[in-house]
Amino acid sequence: MYQELKKRLESHLRDVLKAKYDITVENIPLETPPDLKFGELATPIAFELARKLRKAPKVIAQEIVAELGTPRGFASFEIAGAGYINAHLDRVVAVRMMTTGEDAEPVKSDIHALVEHTSINPNKAAHIGHLRNAILGDTFVRLLRAAGQQVAVQNYIDNTGVQVADVVVGFLHLDEKSLAEVRALVEDLELHFKRVDFYCWDLYARTSQWYTSGTAEENEARKKLRYATLHEIEQGGNETAAVADLISTAVLRRHLETMLRLGIEYDFLPRESEILHLNFWALAFEQLKQKGVLYFENEGKNKGCWVMSRTGSTPEPPKQEDGSNGIDEDAKVIVRSNGTVTYVGKDIAYHLWKFGLLGRDFGYRKFFTYPSHECWISTEKGEEPHPHFGGAQAIYNVIDSRQADPQANVIQALRGMGYTEQADHYTHFGYEMVALTPRCAAELGYEVAEEDRARPYIEVSGRKGFGVKADDLIDKLIAATRFEVDTRQTSRDEQERQVIAEQIAIGALRYFMLKFTRNSVIAFDFKDALSFEGETGPYIQYAVVRARNIFRKGSITPEAVLREFAGSDPGAFLMGEAGEDIWSLWLRAGRRSAVLEQCIATSEPAYLAKHAFQLAQEFNNFYHKHHVLTELDPERRMFLLATAAITLRELVTVLDWLGIESPEAM
Repeated sequence: MYQELKKRLESHLRDVLKAKYDITVENIPLETPPDLKFGELATPIAFELARKLRKAPKVIAQEIVAELGTPRGFASFEIAGAGYINAHLDRVVAVRMMTTGEDAEPVKSDIHALVEHTSINPNKAAHIGHLRNAILGDTFVRLLRAAGQQVAVQNYIDNTGVQVADVVVGFLHLDEKSLAEVRALVEDLELHFKRVDFYCWDLYARTSQWYTSGTAEENEARKKLRYATLHEIEQGGNETAAVADLISTAVLRRHLETMLRLGIEYDFLPRESEILHLNFWALAFEQLKQKGVLYFENEGKNKGCWVMSRTGSTPEPPKQEDGSNGIDEDAKVIVRSNGTVTYVGKDIAYHLWKFGLLGRDFGYRKFFTYPSHECWISTEKGEEPHPHFGGAQAIYNVIDSRQADPQANVIQALRGMGYTEQADHYTHFGYEMVALTPRCAAELGYEVAEEDRARPYIEVSGRKGFGVKADDLIDKLIAATRFEVDTRQTSRDEQERQVIAEQIAIGALRYFMLKFTRNSVIAFDFKDALSFEGETGPYIQYAVVRARNIFRKGSITPEAVLREFAGSDPGAFLMGEAGEDIWSLWLRAGRRSAVLEQCIATSEPAYLAKHAFQLAQEFNNFYHKHHVLTELDPERRMFLLATAAITLRELVTVLDWLGIESPEAM
């Protein structure tokens, strides 16, 4: 409702300015006043026009207000201060817009967006840091789809990288297992419902320590072994590569199962092995050379490399005074002097494919079945028919902030190749790390040093074996929640209590990961996440339960209330001091579309998390202040019920966008 009326005012102001002053203003500034007594919208447009019209802002504001009239949805306009124009909404019209769902359906978009998130190296179990990536990405997918966009979800699998190589070294050289023995081990783990990704978690830590635990000569030999293993995996067609494929595929399945516990699903799993073996880079390399984005360095530290300038879109190194090319020591190496391609080079090729600019495609085969669709994985020769992947118009990459430079290099390469529109629709959705509070680390069984207990957070490290497996974290959250549910819901059976516990635990985890802005380091804490008070998922879920209880006790449905309320006139209950708090709740509930647009425009889901909390907070205040079911005036009782119904509808909707379920009881 709020966003619809805001756009209506923008359009009306634009028309008035054109008719009155013959001025076209594309972006009309509209703000939210700090207090409802100043209205629901305000514009400083008169100040912006003062110099052009050579009039005082207050005079311009008076002239504009005289021409505005009262468009539908607005009650009045007034001038404030030296030239602000405040707009007061017609509260009855606004309420009717919400009860009839006039602005509930998004406009269908033609945008085909691609969101890449999670992208865990398939060498060990997912950890708490991966959860922030996946939850951010999944929530942004939900927001784009809520806005009417067509969205494909991809999870990039680096199955030929150094971390996979480290686990393969562990199997082949520390544990001295053959391919057949590794396969038998994986089958045995799965047969006995044990986690291959957990097994690899420990093996990866052991291997990482092994690289540095010997003499200088031994460590050097182990380092060479590491990179020889990596080379064999990249090359493919050998036993080392077969072990890597076996392990990475088994671990990947466990990752998908872990993420499904959080309601996170994918459409396509592109693997680095296919990017290598289908020669994506060869095609990209030719384009980059033909369009002058890369140049060959004959001197300096990058001699023998193909490089790209880091800044701007011009690939040439700086000119010397005599007109000859100098040496750009800061140039980004794309192809090393030994002919191997850097991470950025492969990423450029991958993103040309994403935008449909490469001229080559993956093979596809089904890999993982979700309740509503199949998830496909890349292969050299695949199944037919298959869905179309790639060819996106907008790309969002959920990758931690430490990858900002490589992401910027890819965007720069696209611009240098002339793909300006694609570069403009390439968003690096960066975020900071997840750590643990000292209290949380201790609860998880880690020994916390005395000097660490006073720190705000403790960083985790998979290589050092200090970290929180995602499944262990989820299990612990569910166990803690189940204890509370068992205490409160004694009349419900075992299965019902388990479902409620899982809904609360997952809701707590997702909300905790979403309520912080992406540039904030998160220090995870069980007590903070699971609290029923304050800015938490359970607090919002409990507001939903309270609202549902009103209708359950009143033996009426929210839908029936809104149908009956649609023909009434709530004006008397929306005006005056007594109606201000309830109107504030309606107004908050009506901001959903505005918050959705804000989240997408800024790539920041935290705004929706904050909106959900504020809506729950205002509803709880309403719940305590107004006794809905004991209200004696039937018209006022219907109005209070409608207020609860609208709030319930909005809370359930925004929680769904956050990937959080709304329990029936808590």
